[in-house]
Amino acid sequence: MSRGIAAVQTPGRRRRSEGKKAAILEAAEALFLAEGYERTSVDAIAARAQVSKRTVYDHFTDKATIFLRVIERAHDAVVGTVRAALEEELTQGRDLREALTAFGQRVVTEAFPSSAYVTYRRLTSQRWAVPRLAEATRERPERMLEERFAALAAAGEIRTADPGLAARHFTALTVGLALDALDAREDAEAGKPEILTIIAEGVDAFLRAYR
Repeated sequence: MSRGIAAVQTPGRRRRSEGKKAAILEAAEALFLAEGYERTSVDAIAARAQVSKRTVYDHFTDKATIFLRVIERAHDAVVGTVRAALEEELTQGRDLREALTAFGQRVVTEAFPSSAYVTYRRLTSQRWAVPRLAEATRERPERMLEERFAALAAAGEIRTADPGLAARHFTALTVGLALDALDAREDAEAGKPEILTIIAEGVDAFLRAYR
């Protein structure tokens, strides 16, 4: 971070600085999606964001950092959706089948169709991104689900000595299969009844194995 950005700023200057940073990320996301990482230049990002190239470098070290921050921003939005579903659906005292079904349905109907998830999947499919993804995905939804399943096991709601494996099994039986079905369809809305059935049947299969 440059000395100018790191210096103490007035509230007005801080807002302008954050506005420019957001504009840079918005411009970069659009260009990375349209052109790919390799063909997108810092000059193009600056021009689209309507800032100087120096301003881009004041906020971000290089193009690689911009790319990872764009991925991180999309990932954080998806994580927020999953966290909300966990906290609001997998609540203490609720019937477990009902809770797991509601959680799976919310992930499929809210997280998957979101622009953030689409952006994350498209950018992380680019070969350049793969070796450095760990930097941009510090709080994975899988980890949050594992922690919740550990709590369910401690409360006697499910039987497992490996909450991480249980979480992976649940994901594979529900949201994983639902995602495969969505990928095979052009019209996600038309396939919604099928998707909800996949979630319900996956929950039943999971509970037969873990209860």
